[in-house]
Amino acid sequence: MDEKYDTSAGEGDRSVADGEEMAPQQSRVESIWPAENISRPREYLMVFVACMAQFCTQSSFTIALYHLSVIGRSFGVTNPGQLAWLVAGYSLTVGTFILFSGRLGDAFGYKRMLLIGLSWFSLWSVVVGLSVYSNFVLIVFARVFQGIGPAICLPNALAILGSVYPPGHRKAMVFACFGAVAPIGGVVGAAVAAAISLAWWPWAWWALSIWLVVLIVLGYIAIPDVSRKVDIFADGYSVRKLTEELDLPGAVIGVISLVLFNFAWNQAPIVGWATPETIVPLVLGIVIFGLFAWVEIKVATKPLLPFDAINGQVGFVLGTVACGWATFGIWILYLVLILQEIRGLSPLQTVAYSAPLPIFGAIAAIVTGRLLGPLQVRPAVVMTLALAAFTIGVILIATVPPNQIYWGQIFVCTIIIPFGMDMSFPAATLILSNAVKREHQGVGASLVNTVVNYSISLGVGFANTIEIYVNHGDKLAGYRGGLYFGVGLSSLGFIICLLFLVREHFTQRKVQ
Repeated sequence: MDEKYDTSAGEGDRSVADGEEMAPQQSRVESIWPAENISRPREYLMVFVACMAQFCTQSSFTIALYHLSVIGRSFGVTNPGQLAWLVAGYSLTVGTFILFSGRLGDAFGYKRMLLIGLSWFSLWSVVVGLSVYSNFVLIVFARVFQGIGPAICLPNALAILGSVYPPGHRKAMVFACFGAVAPIGGVVGAAVAAAISLAWWPWAWWALSIWLVVLIVLGYIAIPDVSRKVDIFADGYSVRKLTEELDLPGAVIGVISLVLFNFAWNQAPIVGWATPETIVPLVLGIVIFGLFAWVEIKVATKPLLPFDAINGQVGFVLGTVACGWATFGIWILYLVLILQEIRGLSPLQTVAYSAPLPIFGAIAAIVTGRLLGPLQVRPAVVMTLALAAFTIGVILIATVPPNQIYWGQIFVCTIIIPFGMDMSFPAATLILSNAVKREHQGVGASLVNTVVNYSISLGVGFANTIEIYVNHGDKLAGYRGGLYFGVGLSSLGFIICLLFLVREHFTQRKVQ
C-alpha cells in the first residue's frame, strides 16, 4: 500500500522543506515532501517513469516524422500537406488537451491520471499500427486520438515531480532531466523504431505500446500517492459540483476553439485558403475563443485558465516558449524532409544524422540545472540564451547547401538546437511550478506543455502554408520558405527576451 502524503502545508512548514535541521523527535517519514520519505531506488524509479512520459511523447512524434514517406507509400499518399497531418494532428491533441488534463490531475490525483494517460497512449499506439490494414484516414484519426494519451501524461508527470520535491537545487535538476529527455526520446525512440521498421513499420507502434504497458506497472509500484487538498467527492457526488470543479463548460469551449483554429491552418495547405473548409473553422475558432475568455473571466467559479494570474512575467514565459517551440517544430520537420527528400536518406540514416541531439541535450540539461540551481542565474537570462540557440539553429538549416557534407551546418545545428529545447522548457516549467500553489501543480505544468505542443502543431501549419506558396516546383525552395518563417519566429522571441531583460534591469534600478 502506498503512503499518502499531505503536501498542502503552508509557509510555516517551509523551513523543514528547505533543508533546515528537523527536531530530534520528528521522524524522516513525517516530512511534507514525499521524495524525502521513500527509498532512493524507489525515488529513482519514480523519476524514471515520470521522465519516460516525456520520452515516449517525443518518440511517438519522431517515429511518425522520420517515417512520413514510408507510411505515405503504404497508403499511396505523397501530398506533403496530407502527410504533415501525421505530425500536426498528434501535436494538436497533445497541446489542446493538456490544460484540461492538468485540472483532472488536480481533482483526481496525479498518479491515477498518469496511469490512465499511459493506458490510453498504449491503446491508440496499437490502433496506429493496425491502420495499415485500413486507409490513410484511419491512421490520421488514430494519431489524433493517440495524442490525448501524452496530453494526460505530461502535466501529471510534471505535477508529480513538482509536488514531491521542495523548491531548490534538487528540484531544478529533476526538472532539467525531464527536459533533457525530450531530444533523447526523440532520437533514441526513432532509432529503435527505424530498426524495427526494417521488418515492417507497424511494429514500431506496437513496440511502443508494449513499453507503455511496462511503464504502467512500474509507475503503479514506484509513484507515491500524494493526497489532494481538493477532494471533489468529499461531501458526496453531484454533477454540479463536478462541473464547477473541473470547469467543464470552459474545457469544452476551449478545446473546440483550439481544435478549429489549428485545423484551419493545417488544412489550408491541402485545400487552399479561399475555401469554406479553411475559412469557416478559422473564424469559428477565433469567435469561440472569445466566448471561452468570457466564460473563464465572468462565469466560471474555478476557471480552467485563470486569466487574472497571467501577469507580465507569465506572459513573457509563455510567449517566448511559443516562439521557440514553433521554431523547433518547423526545424525538425524540414531537417527530416531535406535529408530524406533532397538527399535521399533512409529513416535509419536520418536518425544517425540526428545522433548529436540526445548527447548535447544531456549536456544542455546539466548546464541548465546548474544555471537555475547553484549559480542562481535569472530565468529570463536562461530563456534569452534558449531563444538565441533556436534562432542560430534554424538559420543554419535554412541556409544549408543541398550537397554540403554532414559535418558542416547540419552537424553544428544539431549541437545548438538542444540548448534551446533544454534551456527553455525547464526554465519555464520551474518558474510556473514555483509560482502556483501546490494543489494546482497540474495547471501550472499544463500551461507550459500546452504552449509547447500546440505551438509545434501551429508552427508546422504556418510553415506548410508558406511552403506551398513559394514552392513553384522546387522542393528545396519551399522547404527554405518554411524555415525562414521559423527564423522570423525565433528572432521575435529573442527580441521579446531582450526587451524583458531591459525592463527587469530598469525595474531593479528603481527599487534600489
